[in-house]
Amino acid sequence: MPFGGGNKCGCCQKTVYFAEEVQCEGKSWHKSCFLCMVCKKNLDSTTVAVHADEIYCKSCYGKKYGPKGYGYGGGAGTLNMDTGEGLGIKPEVQAPHRPTSNPNASKFAQKAAGSDVCPRCGKTVYAAEKVVGGGNSWHKGCFRCAKCGKGLESTTLADRDGEIYCKGCYAKNFGPKGFGFGQGAGALAHSQ
Repeated sequence: MPFGGGNKCGCCQKTVYFAEEVQCEGKSWHKSCFLCMVCKKNLDSTTVAVHADEIYCKSCYGKKYGPKGYGYGGGAGTLNMDTGEGLGIKPEVQAPHRPTSNPNASKFAQKAAGSDVCPRCGKTVYAAEKVVGGGNSWHKGCFRCAKCGKGLESTTLADRDGEIYCKGCYAKNFGPKGFGFGQGAGALAHSQ
């Protein structure tokens, strides 16, 4: 124990007396100095994460030193535009996106390049949100009847001219018309 009555605080370097001491990784801290280096939240033995003489809450530690990239979301708020500059992280500068100029316009060549496009909204359909029906790839949210907006499944759809419909709307709009083709129990029947 150094001269002055106690150990030195890992944050402010002042003497830490027994009544206000918190120990972590063999060092002493004042209770009031035992804070996350980034967000300044109070820490305890269950919420502290140490990295080279610096203390962090688990959340800030994960943002600064944890794994990065696709699939390493942090719970409910995984979609986040925070680049980490406040944590001293320098964002990676990516080259601007340039679409490929594939001269082959065949449907197979486009799919091989990974460019499935939703016929309803015209945006790229990725594997995680892909539903196949009517010979095309659709977003789950776009996989609805073109007339009534009812959600569809591959077994409950009918397609025509690249558009998809529920069976009811398809029958009303494109089914047989005329005498004798009524639908349901209320249809008029021809009797002699």
